[in-house]
Amino acid sequence: MLIEVLKSKIHRAKVTDANLDYEGSFSIDKSVMKNAGIFPFEAVEIYNITNGSRIKTYAIEGKKGEFCANGAAAHHIKKGDIVIICAYAHIELKKQKKHKPVIIQMDKKNDSQRKGC
Repeated sequence: MLIEVLKSKIHRAKVTDANLDYEGSFSIDKSVMKNAGIFPFEAVEIYNITNGSRIKTYAIEGKKGEFCANGAAAHHIKKGDIVIICAYAHIELKKQKKHKPVIIQMDKKNDSQRKGC
């Protein structure tokens, strides 16, 4: 049996832009994305701490410091909002006890620190 578990989380990122005219997705600072173990075009869920909205989209590599809601996501996520970005994976139930997600904690300046869980 497979279960869905948290694979990666970027906690409390400050959104740097919202681009309604882009085709879709969420741009994430390339180095933060890599450290979190999130791949380009991987499905992510965005939880907006500022307004409570929750959306599912996919990640694309952004510029240094960039966290940008693109396309329809820009209706729910605005510049300055604080968000949590999560990616999930399916694992065998028997491997659940050893599973450890990657947690990246962002500070008020959008600098990151990798934490164990």
